[in-house]
This record gives sequence, C-alpha cells and structure tokens, in this order.
Amino acid sequence: MINEIKNDAQTRMQKSLESLIHAFSRIRTGQAHPSILGGVMVPYYGSDTPLNQVANVTVKDSRTLQVVAFERNMLAAVDKAIQSSGLGFNPTNLGELLLISMPALTEETRKGFTKQARDAAEDGRVAVRNIRRDALSQLKDLVKEKEISEDEERRAADDVQKLTDKFVAEIEVAVKQKEADLMAV
Repeated sequence: MINEIKNDAQTRMQKSLESLIHAFSRIRTGQAHPSILGGVMVPYYGSDTPLNQVANVTVKDSRTLQVVAFERNMLAAVDKAIQSSGLGFNPTNLGELLLISMPALTEETRKGFTKQARDAAEDGRVAVRNIRRDALSQLKDLVKEKEISEDEERRAADDVQKLTDKFVAEIEVAVKQKEADLMAV
C-alpha cells in the first residue's frame, strides 16, 4: 500500500516535470524551433486542427522556420492562423511554402520570456507540492484506519519528501537552463 502511494506520487511528479518542459518548449528563444508553433490551430474543413496535422514545420536555418502545407489550398489558412496566433510572427508566403523569420529578441522580450519561464516553473513546483500533500494525506488515512503504523508512515513521509526535493531540484535545473537559453545572444 505504501509503495503504491509512493509510486503514484513519483509518476505524477514526473508528469508535472514533463508538462513544465513542454511549457518551456513553447517559450521561444532566439533560435527557430518547430515546437514554437505547437499551439497554433488551423481551421480545417470546419474544425480547428493543430498546425502539425495540416502542415510540415521544419527549421530552414537558425532563425527561419519553413512551413509546407500538406494540401496546397490550405497555405492561406495556415498563414492566417500563424499571424493571428499572438506569437508575433508574420510569415512570408512563397506560393508553395511559408517562411517565418524569427525576430531577434530585445532585452525587454528576453526579460518577459524569462518571467514567463519562472512563472511556469513556480506552477510546476506548486504541482509537485500538491502531489506531496495528497500522498501524505493518503498515508495519514492509512494510519487512521490502522493499516500501517506511525513509524511506517514517518518513513514513507520521509521518502515522499525526498521525492519532492528531487523533482523540485530538477525543476530548478530546467528553469536555469531555459533562462540561460533566453539570455544567450
């Protein structure tokens, strides 16, 4: 029972970390990366569809993305979706493909993206702490139901705290890496 609670907590904490890393991939740095367009939705035959399901996004060079629609008649819709996505990109339509130049980040935008990364990291830390709270609550319930002893609960709580510390440290490493990427010129 205790191992199930610890394993569940570890799995959920790992998912929180993966979610944070996914959120970091959407914060753009000065480099072109296809995941920047990951949240763009394109109207496709009456329903909004993720961009990667209607077009191929590749890196042409370090500051340029190339978007090739699977269906040529969809290029205008893809262009419009990217422009209206709020990412600040203005694609160049070359008839068969779109080129998206990544503007150089100003100091102000770098600081804004760094703040966004820190906020996402704090959300990740809060999620990990909430998982810890849930696990400790489950352990206390087991003690109340006399399924485990208080000593077993204390040892398990220490293990859950070690897990929490490990994942918070991993979040710290991830946010420091993202900040370094953002501040690199």
